[in-house]
Order: sequence, then structure tokens, then C-alpha cells
Amino acid sequence: MMISFENFKMQGDSPIYQQIVLYIKRGAVAGTIKNWDELPSRRVLSALLGVNPNTVQKACRILEEEGLIQSMAGSKSVMVLDEAKLQSIRSELVEADAKGAVMKLKQMGLSREEAKGLLDKYWECGDEL
Repeated sequence: MMISFENFKMQGDSPIYQQIVLYIKRGAVAGTIKNWDELPSRRVLSALLGVNPNTVQKACRILEEEGLIQSMAGSKSVMVLDEAKLQSIRSELVEADAKGAVMKLKQMGLSREEAKGLLDKYWECGDEL
């Protein structure tokens, strides 16, 4: 199956290549991107996202170095995911999100107790957030 970038939204706070990598990692963890799913070619993806082909190439190089994609003959790349990689990505993403959230809460002057109270409040909301 071809990976869809229909829901990809560029944001100005980090380089586009990092946003592409993060989009793919989040999709893998969420289960919307699966083992052996194909990425669009680098040229097609750069046109689709409206970015320089070198930006897409850099994202793909990072994903290859991390062992998440494998380039095949004919410039086709596929996801290479197993449970250990998915667990590693999940841990990486959760830790980064948690650090970011704690930093923002501290910047707003919340105490540890206030932050825990918010976590408890929204934890109970479940999927209704």
C-alpha cells in the first residue's frame, strides 16, 4: 500500500525534513503506516508537498539510517518495521512530547501539583479530547 501524505501539514517551527520524518514515525506508531508500505518516489513526494527534492532526500536518508525504510530497485522505498522498532519509536516520541509538555507548563508557571492535576483531568476524558 502507498503511504498517503494527504494529512501532512507543514508547520513553521522545525525543518521540513524533520516534519516528514516525524509524520512517518507517528504514522508507524499509530498503525496507519505498516511494514512494507511504499513511500511515493522522492520526486513525486517533493512535488506533492511542494518542497525541494533535496528536502525529501534528506528525510529519506535519515529514515534509511534509522533502518525504517529500505530503498529498492527503481527508486522505490518501503517501510521496514518490526515490533522492536515500533516500541523504540513510540518511546522516542512519547519522551519528546512529554519533555515538550513539561517545558511549556513550567514556562507558564504551573507547579508540579497543578500539572499533575491537569494530567489527571484530561486522562479521564479518554478519547474525547
